Amino acid sequence: MTLHVLVPDGIDDPRRPSGGNLYDRRLVAGLAARGREVREHRVGVVGLDRVLAGIPDGAVVLVDGLVASTTTALVAEARRLRVAVLLHMPGSGPAESSVLRSVAAVVTTSAWSRDWVVDEVGVPADRVHVALPGADPGPLVAGSAAGTHLLCVGPVTPAKGYDDLLAALAEVRDLDWTCRCVGALDLAPAFVTAFRVAARRQGIADRIELVGPLTPAALDGLRSTSDLVLAPSHRESYGMALAEGVARGLPAIATDVGGQPEALGEAGTLVPVGDPAALAGALRAWLSDAGLRARWRAAAAGRRGQLGAWAGTVAEVAGVLNRIAPAVVLTGEGRT
Repeated sequence: MTLHVLVPDGIDDPRRPSGGNLYDRRLVAGLAARGREVREHRVGVVGLDRVLAGIPDGAVVLVDGLVASTTTALVAEARRLRVAVLLHMPGSGPAESSVLRSVAAVVTTSAWSRDWVVDEVGVPADRVHVALPGADPGPLVAGSAAGTHLLCVGPVTPAKGYDDLLAALAEVRDLDWTCRCVGALDLAPAFVTAFRVAARRQGIADRIELVGPLTPAALDGLRSTSDLVLAPSHRESYGMALAEGVARGLPAIATDVGGQPEALGEAGTLVPVGDPAALAGALRAWLSDAGLRARWRAAAAGRRGQLGAWAGTVAEVAGVLNRIAPAVVLTGEGRT
């Protein structure tokens, strides 16, 4: 039986790399490698109704949460299709909630997201599943003795906490550091302009590089010359950038929000969301205490072995698809 996968039409846009897009790509490739016939449908802001109308009755359909949250069209279609929603970030609004309550299964990317869907949306717990993102292990980063090379990954927007980041960096300007920020610069252009102006006003603009978006390979190369990841997000369902850094042995300072604690483990420290002073305090401790740097690096190296592989992610989702379409069994050798 063909699996129909509905993904955002910008999934491969190099200007918009995201954890959700990477997850979708790895999942589709992994399901196909397990012997599943996969038909991908790219859906824009409009057009979901037309795509759904072309899918035969009883088909298994996996829908990216960005697509599912745009309209309630899936509510009616869920009566004739076996639909699973892959929810990267919950909480977009009433349309999303209606869809989640109507479909056969919801796949979330963290235990936090699962609990949110059950508690806040009211989806029965037996219909909500967790498939944590995988992390590709790489060689341990060498790191510098002083730990001064900082890395922040995510589009430069208020939601990613860049205003808090800037305030924290200004608080530790008496110490030696540089910070590279990797992510889209055109989602909130007025905010980016204000960020640059504020950095100049604080006298730290020459120490902060807004790199823009990078391919996964280029970003991994940048990690190899970094010491510490900063993740000041205000909202995060998991924290793939954290996990990918930990997979290279990079510790992090992250906000205690959403699923970020699940991604980080003990490989660094958590600070309250929206608290630049706490972020600055943790950063000052890292830059000033060689013993702390050694402990965090050791914890990150140990955490690497606890991160799951993408094969496990694919297996979890395949299991969900099996349960909503019992006649279709996915095995490592192919379809049966």
